[in-house]
Amino acid sequence: MASSSSHNVCLEVCIASLDDAFSAFANGANRLELNSALSLGGLTPSIALTQRICQAVPIPVIAMVRPRHGGFCYSENDHYVMLDDVHALLAAGVSGIAFGILLEDGSVDVNRCRAIIKAIGHGQAVFHRAFDVTPDPMRALEEVIDLGISRVMTSGQENMAEDGLPLIAQLVEQARGRIEVLPASGIRPHNVKRILQQTCCTQVHASLRSAARDDSLGGLTKVRFSALPGDERLIDATDGAMVYAMRQAIDEHVAAKSKQRD
Repeated sequence: MASSSSHNVCLEVCIASLDDAFSAFANGANRLELNSALSLGGLTPSIALTQRICQAVPIPVIAMVRPRHGGFCYSENDHYVMLDDVHALLAAGVSGIAFGILLEDGSVDVNRCRAIIKAIGHGQAVFHRAFDVTPDPMRALEEVIDLGISRVMTSGQENMAEDGLPLIAQLVEQARGRIEVLPASGIRPHNVKRILQQTCCTQVHASLRSAARDDSLGGLTKVRFSALPGDERLIDATDGAMVYAMRQAIDEHVAAKSKQRD
């Protein structure tokens, strides 16, 4: 089992179940981001699941608060639900909340974000990849800094972080330590060293998942329970071997940097 207590680079793993949480922690994750419906980009998880995970693993858990799939401009009723979810998830034991609220033009909805941050209180407030569709990322960064947000998750406004490295590095430079920048999307053991080297970030977010199978549906493919295409017998889960490989690659990067300093 890989140690997850004292690494110079934080590995945050995106999870959706208690089994995922055990697998991620056992193989070197330092922090978890808990969601439901990862195939939809991640939605708010259940309170029972959240409480179980927070009781079971001794590392911080960040819970997603996202009331529906699609974009991030929410109705008044959506916002009320988000505020209630924040209170319930914090009571269940999470260390922080990942969220993002935008106006119709894609800019940061400062007023509604401020209300969420007030509800989070002393917990960590994480602005998720809604940031990646803001029309002016430099302005958006200053807005989330002014709001007091702890961390911003970004792929550098590209589909994959590896393609957004120039902007991620620029955001790190602009932030000057006023906010944490968390690279995310498509980060794997084979590219994490390059991402860390080129951005100077001290943390990464990854969904290290592989296919599992639930054959209880049998062969009745004409009966469907999801609007999503594909074989419903195929599900995904945290891949412990991938988490371990990521942890090893990150630690090799840290060791190499330490050797350079010496």
